[in-house]
Amino acid sequence: MVGQNPYAQYKNSKILTASPAELTLMLYEGAIKFCNIAIMGIEQNDVEKTHNNIVKVQRIIDEFRATLDHKYPVSEDFDRVYVYILQRLFEANVKKDKEILEEVLEHLRSMRDTWKEVMNSCRERGAV
Repeated sequence: MVGQNPYAQYKNSKILTASPAELTLMLYEGAIKFCNIAIMGIEQNDVEKTHNNIVKVQRIIDEFRATLDHKYPVSEDFDRVYVYILQRLFEANVKKDKEILEEVLEHLRSMRDTWKEVMNSCRERGAV
């Protein structure tokens, strides 16, 4: 570990010690970050940057889908939203369409904000 970037060490430690709820929040934050970078890629006419970051968002959404617990009926609702977001990401990648990515960004921010509310509510009840 000698010579490793202190920021990288901190980030790794943060991930390793995070609760499942915190990891989910980090994934939402990452998806938002990569979507913003993809939008910048479109603005800069950087096709590779746009593509690579859209793919990163898609992988995060795929992870969310893979970890849904289907014993709860609400998981089907989440799955439908995730499938829709994946379809829009695919379309945005093919067309390099900034407006589609901005729509996806709105959905991701809304889901992230809802997740934060759930986490805060659970903390207040002592459930986290």
